[in-house]
Amino acid sequence: MVGTRRDILRGGLALLGAGMVQAPAFSATPSYFDGTAVDNGVTFKATNFARIDKRWRRQVVKYFSSEPIGTVVVDTRNHFLYLIMENKTAIRYGVGVGREGFKWFGRATIDRKSLWPRWTPPPEMRKRHPELPEYVDGGSPKNPLGPRAMYLLRDGVDTGYRFHGTLEPGSIGKDASSGCIRMFNEDAIDLYQRCPIGTAVQVLPHIADQAPSAEVSEATSVE
Repeated sequence: MVGTRRDILRGGLALLGAGMVQAPAFSATPSYFDGTAVDNGVTFKATNFARIDKRWRRQVVKYFSSEPIGTVVVDTRNHFLYLIMENKTAIRYGVGVGREGFKWFGRATIDRKSLWPRWTPPPEMRKRHPELPEYVDGGSPKNPLGPRAMYLLRDGVDTGYRFHGTLEPGSIGKDASSGCIRMFNEDAIDLYQRCPIGTAVQVLPHIADQAPSAEVSEATSVE
């Protein structure tokens, strides 16, 4: 039997309705977090490194520098932090750096370190964002410093800048902070263990550009 135009239209609408109900399922975008980890009695969200671009993951690279072994060099342009090791190598970490208007360069030393630090927004930040609290306790899931903070001082004076963890793993590799150097929480823990008080720090806009790209690309993961 040949169907009428009305029957065909009715059937098409029925199929359309079925398609709306049984639309193909698309997998959700993987989270930047996967499970939890415990550090010094505090449970925190573990970074989902399967979602992280390999270039931002902690790894050992060939690295040539006139700075002494143990110095931390931050390449803000390329979003890398290097801890200089022996034999012309360095441990390279992906980092998030200051966005336009909040960038800074120069030398400093790590003169204070804190486990699960309390965060106190500076007055100028609270002026820009009056909704911020006066402080956030260390270990709070809302604390943007994460599990570690390393405070940068110059000639004994606090610069106001830190190396610290982050609540936003997706910001690593970007200009996103108010000047501080953000790291994956696991990397902040790792660097904290490797840098004693007095560690020299040099923050430059393009330190990686001083080494041949082939040398920097020769990387071996340490994870």
